[in-house]
Amino acid sequence: MHRVLWLPAIVLLAGCSSMQISDYAQTQPALDLFRYFEGKTLAWGMFQGRDGALKRRFRVDIAGRIEGDRLTLTEDFVYDDGETQQRIWRIRRIDGGRYVGTADDVVGEAKGESAGSAFHWRYVLRLPYGEGTVDVSFDDWMFLQQDGVLLNRATMKKFGLTLGQVTLAFIKQPIP
Repeated sequence: MHRVLWLPAIVLLAGCSSMQISDYAQTQPALDLFRYFEGKTLAWGMFQGRDGALKRRFRVDIAGRIEGDRLTLTEDFVYDDGETQQRIWRIRRIDGGRYVGTADDVVGEAKGESAGSAFHWRYVLRLPYGEGTVDVSFDDWMFLQQDGVLLNRATMKKFGLTLGQVTLAFIKQPIP
């Protein structure tokens, strides 16, 4: 009987464990966020609801410009229904693999850390919803692959409840 009671507690605690950026310090290839996003990058992505059902697909054309310790990313989204959107990130490298960033639809500052082939990025995004907006928390993990593809998985939450997942694959375009 006691084993039956312990099982839910163990499952709950396992669900509370989270990845740490330091877990990836020795992984290769090393991701240099500024170098990767300098110039042109293409991405394809999708949003899946909490049940895993595909809700929306999109493509992103990204232009990155470095000025000192700042990276500006202009992201042009085209959704499968024809809607377009633009987000301009202003990312500043702090130290020790830490970053902060802002964009017009980001509430406050995004905070990020990198180690090895990984980058962890957390922020609150203000999204259009009905006649207004809703603030949603994003927890992004990016992993650079051997062939230069950067994979991104983001969990969207509101009030601690998972709303869905965003998955992206980035491909760096050659600098002319």
